[in-house]
Amino acid sequence: MEVLGADSKIDVMTFLSRRSLLAGSAAAGAILAGPGRAAAHTPPGPALSDPCALQEAISDLTHPPSTSAQLLVDRPGQRWYGTAGVADIGTARQLRPDDAFRAGSVTKAFVATVVLQLWARGVVELDEPIGRHLPGLLPAGSARITVAQLLNHTSGLPDHRGLPDVSTPEAVLRHRFDAWTPQQLVRTVTLDPLKFRPGSKQEYRGINYVLLALLVEALTGRPYGEVTRERLVRPLGLRGTLIPDRDPRLHGSHVHGYLKMTDGALRDVTVYDQSDAWGEGELVSTVADLFRFHQALFSGELLPPRAMSHLFTLPPDSVRMLDGTPARYSLGLQTATVNGVTFWGKTGDTYGYRTRMFSTRDQRLRWVLAYTQTPLAPPEDMTNRVVSVLTS
Repeated sequence: MEVLGADSKIDVMTFLSRRSLLAGSAAAGAILAGPGRAAAHTPPGPALSDPCALQEAISDLTHPPSTSAQLLVDRPGQRWYGTAGVADIGTARQLRPDDAFRAGSVTKAFVATVVLQLWARGVVELDEPIGRHLPGLLPAGSARITVAQLLNHTSGLPDHRGLPDVSTPEAVLRHRFDAWTPQQLVRTVTLDPLKFRPGSKQEYRGINYVLLALLVEALTGRPYGEVTRERLVRPLGLRGTLIPDRDPRLHGSHVHGYLKMTDGALRDVTVYDQSDAWGEGELVSTVADLFRFHQALFSGELLPPRAMSHLFTLPPDSVRMLDGTPARYSLGLQTATVNGVTFWGKTGDTYGYRTRMFSTRDQRLRWVLAYTQTPLAPPEDMTNRVVSVLTS
């Protein structure tokens, strides 16, 4: 992974696209990790009534190359929304906070919330082996991985074998209508031994949440997307949020995503089959909806206190990421401390789309950033700029 230089204002590591990870990248998944775990505080920050610094942070659409950006920020008594670029380069339509986009791995926060709801009701135990509910799907060693170890990415599942190579933008286009079942996705991690003893290390893996979505279906007898709609989307009035259920298109008012080809041309990748992201990265949502979901989650509207505590509890200090850095994933969220400010939330990356949804635990600073980057694995410059403004 690329780390910003020591002279940067923030030491924030680059996010790789979800599919780069699926294609076999050894890099960790989405992180916002600053060095160490500084004590949390909410900074005074810029007055949100003066939008200049925030607007400047999102208006540079060359670092990284992007076609649009949206940022929604909230402090007590102050809220700011700004945009840059356009929702569709063909029509030059301006962005709106209710425009739909692909939210990538933010899906995991929704799935984790449903699993924790089922745990709070006594339907499942966090220390239960996944094989108890999904018999015959995994080899014996993997079947002993617990629900909690899937939630916090300490499962140790082996790398994928058999996924297509999508390391170039042209390959992405060739494979964008490939259809996968979740069982086929799981099968790609059953051909090798576990990478490490479950619970001993942490490695961000989308396949953990494919298994958790299958768990939701096994526990409820219904599609996980339907359960998510019933438990989260409808009660919160998230009108722009859905699990697409194999529909490759975005409907209604939405933001287009683009990929830059090796010859420099931009290709629209808004339409593609999301089945390879089933259960872990297929969510469609809006800035306004993600803002509402995050606020409800942190306010206790969705989970009782004993379940909420798991959202803010990391593994023991002895559990480290594969690169030796501290664990940063809880049972559903990830954490990042930048300039002494600790955020909790979730990131999402998919072709043409990048989403960042974070808040301090006390909600005195909340923000959702969504932009449409065009390279396959761009640097995290825009997030760095936003976080620098918010924590200065």
